[in-house]
Amino acid sequence: MSNFTYLAQQNAYALFAPACLEAENIYATSPALCAVGCRKALELAVKWVYAADTSMQMPYRDNLQSLLHEPSFRFAVDYQTWGKLPYIVKLGNLAVHTQRSVSKSDALASLQALFEFIQWLDYCYGADYEERTFDPAQIPAEKQAVDEAKLRQQESLLDEKEAEIQALRQQVAQLSAQYTAQKEQHKQQRTFTPDDLTEFETRKKFIDVDLKEMGWQFDGPEADVQEEYPVENMAGVVGQPGFVDYVLFGKDGLPLAVIEAKRTSRDPNDGRTQAVQYADCLERKFGRRPMMFTTNGCETYFWDDATGPQRPVSGIFSREDLQKLMNRRTQRLKLEAVAIDDKITDRYYQKEAIRAVCQQLEQGFRKHLLVMATGTGKTRTASSLTDVLSRGNYVTNILFLADRTALVKQAKDDFKNYLPHMSLCNLCSNKDDRQARIVFSTYPTMLNAIDEARTRDGRRLFTPAHFDLIIIDESHRSIFKKYRAIFQYFDAILVGLTATPKTDVDRNTYDFFEMEHQVPTYAYDYETAVYQDHVLVPYYNYEVKTKFLEEGIVYDDLSQEDQERYEEDFDEDGDVPDFIPSAALNEFVFNEITVDTVLQDLMERGIHVAGGDRLGKTIIFAQNKRHAEFIVQRFNQLYPQYNGTFAQRVVCDDSYAQTVIDDFKIPDKAPHIAVSVDMMDTGIDVPQCVNLVFFKKVRSKAKFWQMIGRGTRLCKGLTCTDQVDGEYTDKRRFLIFDYCGNFEYFRQHKEGYEARETKSLSENIFGKQIRLIMALQGSDFTGEDFQAWRETLVSTCHGQVVALKDELIAVKLHRQYVDKYRNRDVFTCLGDEAKGELEREIAPLVYNPDTDELAKRFDNFMYGLMLAHLEQLPSLRHAQRQLRDTAALLERKATIPQVKDKLPLLKEVQTDVFWEAGDLLLLERVRQELRGLMQFLDQDSKGKGPVVTRLTDPVTECQEGMELEAAYDFQDYRAKVNRYINEHGDTMAIYKLTHNIPLSSGDYQELEHVLTCELGSREDYQREFGDTPFGLLVRKIAKLDHQAAMDAFSTFINDQSLNQKQIAFVHKVIRHVELNGYMEHVSELTRPPFDKPISFLKLFDAKTRMALVKAIDEVKENAVDIIA
Repeated sequence: MSNFTYLAQQNAYALFAPACLEAENIYATSPALCAVGCRKALELAVKWVYAADTSMQMPYRDNLQSLLHEPSFRFAVDYQTWGKLPYIVKLGNLAVHTQRSVSKSDALASLQALFEFIQWLDYCYGADYEERTFDPAQIPAEKQAVDEAKLRQQESLLDEKEAEIQALRQQVAQLSAQYTAQKEQHKQQRTFTPDDLTEFETRKKFIDVDLKEMGWQFDGPEADVQEEYPVENMAGVVGQPGFVDYVLFGKDGLPLAVIEAKRTSRDPNDGRTQAVQYADCLERKFGRRPMMFTTNGCETYFWDDATGPQRPVSGIFSREDLQKLMNRRTQRLKLEAVAIDDKITDRYYQKEAIRAVCQQLEQGFRKHLLVMATGTGKTRTASSLTDVLSRGNYVTNILFLADRTALVKQAKDDFKNYLPHMSLCNLCSNKDDRQARIVFSTYPTMLNAIDEARTRDGRRLFTPAHFDLIIIDESHRSIFKKYRAIFQYFDAILVGLTATPKTDVDRNTYDFFEMEHQVPTYAYDYETAVYQDHVLVPYYNYEVKTKFLEEGIVYDDLSQEDQERYEEDFDEDGDVPDFIPSAALNEFVFNEITVDTVLQDLMERGIHVAGGDRLGKTIIFAQNKRHAEFIVQRFNQLYPQYNGTFAQRVVCDDSYAQTVIDDFKIPDKAPHIAVSVDMMDTGIDVPQCVNLVFFKKVRSKAKFWQMIGRGTRLCKGLTCTDQVDGEYTDKRRFLIFDYCGNFEYFRQHKEGYEARETKSLSENIFGKQIRLIMALQGSDFTGEDFQAWRETLVSTCHGQVVALKDELIAVKLHRQYVDKYRNRDVFTCLGDEAKGELEREIAPLVYNPDTDELAKRFDNFMYGLMLAHLEQLPSLRHAQRQLRDTAALLERKATIPQVKDKLPLLKEVQTDVFWEAGDLLLLERVRQELRGLMQFLDQDSKGKGPVVTRLTDPVTECQEGMELEAAYDFQDYRAKVNRYINEHGDTMAIYKLTHNIPLSSGDYQELEHVLTCELGSREDYQREFGDTPFGLLVRKIAKLDHQAAMDAFSTFINDQSLNQKQIAFVHKVIRHVELNGYMEHVSELTRPPFDKPISFLKLFDAKTRMALVKAIDEVKENAVDIIA
């Protein structure tokens, strides 16, 4: 007789009894399948309780997580019993993925917890309850033959179909009134005693599960974890014992790491000193120092004090990853000794970038940012850096992240050329080996892979320390908000690549990489690349303004002929607008003549190839999909001789978009004009591209310069014809045609305007609901109706927190906040801290399951209106007008039955009386009753087609060749000083210093102003150069003029009494001061290269030595002394 046998005789428990019995029966055969069975049995038992008990409130999602955390259930179950249920769920989830990670003791604990919950259920609702205790000896010992693959796939030991389960639940529900009524009576008459499980033991169980998920073995012949491991001589005290919470061992039997676990309520670093002492003991015993983890179950820190400081990590590492880190202690090479492969990178600035990262890496920095102008070889530099770090034994596995599949494919193709010996995987294509050394992926694909990708034995493939290096392409995008979880999860060196770092308050690239603003690891700007090194080509810009694009269409300004056409095209129920704003053009108003002007301008003035017979590769940046299609249509109308293939659109929802891009990259293949909507703004490399057309307004500085970067690449051998140089070979420039005032805008607004990070609808709505919940705590809203509304909002928000899936990495990383706000009591009265945590930590995680997007948008709008009313925000008046307009539009749809039913409310919303009442509850009623009508407004807007017209659009202004100032100032203070001194050698102060002429006080003040005001602050100078006098600094950088150096020592050169060896020595001195600006101290004369073949002291007599030393000192003093 087994522990659950008594259930078989009770028909009332038919829903879950078979699952309990089968879970226990399979224990001897497979602990993993027992864990799966316990989870399914628990789910069915919990659903039985919801069906049987009318006091239980069904959450909005019918999954186990939501059911367990619904307050009406959670607080009905005994506290200690409920605390064991999440363990059943977590172990069951683990068992689904990997059988060998579940021990018998784990499965036994799950069975015991299930038994206790079933006891509580029987105690509350059973007809023949008796208090029972779980006896492990009663578990059936015989093994069964099972189809494990099938059971694993089903995640269940039940044969019933879903329909049969629902039928059983309905049978239970029919008796719910009886069960509910008897529950309180049973609880008074019966006793139920839960097993005592302390908080520490419960937390320890969860840490055990986390370890097993990483593949660690607690028992058996391959056990590599020991708990409560005894050590001696703690803290250096002879004979003092200690016990390590966990010691993780490698295959060689030596300890890899210790884990010091603290209670959830404590800071995990309270155990840091203890962990160090444990490591000391184990190092004395085994001769090798283990690494250290400290954790409280929510936060985990890792410390290998042999290689670097402590850092936060997302979880305990796998054995393979810890062994990899242990091996690196002895295998790492000095990176300066690892040669950079010239076959991959042969340009000086690429090598400087690699060396800059290597130097910072050896200093302990783990985040690096390379800012390099578009077209200067960021991907090539990244591949070469990968090669150096790989050969230096710093990295094994590399992740390359980009935000579009086209860029992922392009990067993989480039790496394949540069590093043919390394295995590569494009995670987006799902065709390659995921265990390749270099994985290329988009952000969402990687985020999903963290949760879902498994090894052959079912363990998580991408463990926290799997990747040693993450390269973030175009790292001004996508690294913020949602996808930050990737970087929080992986413990890897980060290298960001971008040409356009963001400096917004909420999206700052420098802050993400923990760097001083404007001071990346290495910077190589557009101006240097174009004008100094000539590795990019410059642009030549045409700026054209047309009346319509600049001012809009004004009816009164049109000719009579155009007015007639205007009336014909824009007449709507007899109403003709007086004015069409410029923003409407290319949005839903398309003027043929405006587009024709742009296309004809391009075809006439654009750079041509093929002996001048064909327009060179061109990208037109269009406003939207309809605009792009209209441009292509007009081109085909104007130039039918190209048979419809010369110009093609590239928009994201076209299934053939990637094919068009691939064809565009082929020099002599159509299309030759790509009309792009966002897809070719960034990242796409086409060296043959010689014309760019800005046919939309751009206000983001980063995006604008990224778009310009599409034309900057060199193209050797390309024969071009333009109106500047005629015909020539090798691309010299590219043309930019700007019809939307972008250059003018960025002359006036150098930093542009960056839109704030967009939030999902679910995040927006959740955040506003939290603000309303907090507002409704006030004394003005103590009425019953207000509190009922607040309770509804609390239930909605709490339900979304409860529904979060613990196994998702994004949720796991915020576990402490998720666990905190799964407690409904926290919502009783929210403080500012709780509000901030909910908005910052929880809101980005939640998901609103409502599938009606338009209704959710209306919810978001209405909650915003309510908050504007409560907080008297300036946006209130606009929101009121918007709601009135919405109601008026719906009122015109009175023939739709759903709209007709709401007519009284629609009319009321448009009255002043409605708004004067200022009734929040009435606004909530409006939200509830009108949200379902939004679908009808959408149908109306979809039915409204674009307006195509043909009106004369005169060109009002045209200018060309006016470049913008440098957009970015990436250089740090030291680099700026170097550049200034090297570029301003003809200024009086610098000229005097390089020619050994003492400075006047005016010269000194000028130099001081430049170094401590113009290029930076006095603090900047002090930080970089300490107490070095200004003059000596200039000398160090600018050197000493050759003739000036010769003149300074002319007395000795012309001295007929000096022999050849003495003259040669003087020339050595001259070369030294010429190259270094001066000699720091005359003691250098006794060191190489001056000590061979004859020393200074032996070569000259005392008088000559003194004279030479004096001349040397005078050269230095001339850079320091100021003359009146």
